[in-house]
Amino acid sequence: MNGGASAQARTPVRAARRIVVKVGSSSLTAADGGLDPAQLSGLVDVLAAARGRGAEVVLVSSGAIAAGLSPLGLRGRPKALALQQAAASVGQGLLVHRYTEELRRHGLTAGQVLLTLDDVTRRAHYRNAHQTFAKLLDLGVLPIVNENDTVATSEIRFGDNDRLAALVAHLVQADLLVLLSDVDGLYTAKPGTPGARLLGEVRSAADLSGLDIGSVGSAVGTGGMVTKVEAARIAVEAGIPVVLTSSGNAGRALAGDPVGTLFHATGRRRSTRLLWLEHATEALGTVLVDAGAVRAVVDRGASLLAAGVTGCTGAFHAGDPVDIAGPDGVVVARGLVNFDAEELPSLVGRSSHDLKRELGAGYDREVVHRDDLVLL
Repeated sequence: MNGGASAQARTPVRAARRIVVKVGSSSLTAADGGLDPAQLSGLVDVLAAARGRGAEVVLVSSGAIAAGLSPLGLRGRPKALALQQAAASVGQGLLVHRYTEELRRHGLTAGQVLLTLDDVTRRAHYRNAHQTFAKLLDLGVLPIVNENDTVATSEIRFGDNDRLAALVAHLVQADLLVLLSDVDGLYTAKPGTPGARLLGEVRSAADLSGLDIGSVGSAVGTGGMVTKVEAARIAVEAGIPVVLTSSGNAGRALAGDPVGTLFHATGRRRSTRLLWLEHATEALGTVLVDAGAVRAVVDRGASLLAAGVTGCTGAFHAGDPVDIAGPDGVVVARGLVNFDAEELPSLVGRSSHDLKRELGAGYDREVVHRDDLVLL
């Protein structure tokens, strides 16, 4: 970790041929909450330049709700979900129209893609979304992505466009994710604080140790530095490097100049399903297990069987995400459970053989299959 990432460290950035760029509301809107034409036009110029260098670009853009405020006579971002959805419905068309006009100056075609959580988690939806992006990029279209705020509910939301961008980067098999905000990178403390310095590189989670991430970021929009660091973690664990910087540095960032913070890739590509399970779900209950089950799940990568279960809490149904906690209460994994909360207590501590013999076929199945389980 250092305060000024070298040009050599940015080699993966300059080599990236497929790039996902995420821009936040604060980088697109004026003080009155409406779209800022100059900022949006400047961003499009940067994206067009990257296209001119031979890169494919996918843009994940916030701003739909903000763009809908003025036409609806709203003075600020509403808290009520229905009003947010109404503003998004009005603003999304305005936002994409503006992008379409600006991209046309460069001879580029915009394509709108609205996603819900189901589109990157359910297999059939995921396959369709992947094929759509592949065809759009093959046709030379620049996809503009946003969460489908008009229909998304609190239960099926990505939560913020930073997380959405990280999952989209994995979905389209991107070589790079660029997160643009109103701050020029990740600092050791709140920017402006005496002694605060910019982190030029983050090579591992250890580089973030001791930082109060919640106090060093933007407070504009639904995100903040916490969501950006979390999005970066999702991407780098899936083998995708991330650059975090301000929208004013966008051109230099995409060109591979040492600006902002570079998060180095730390892992290899993972199943999108497991990425979603770890980073985009909320457990609806907890399955309690004994020490032997913890060792089997954590050390041997085994499925969770009823024999190792000691109890459960919460109100969940088969197929819901649940946490798996050991005897000390520490959560070690999250997975998709195969039984309802009401029926699980009658199965605890019993062998698969006995369950099949006494209750019939189907009751001998895993409580959580290892393919639907991720370690935390």
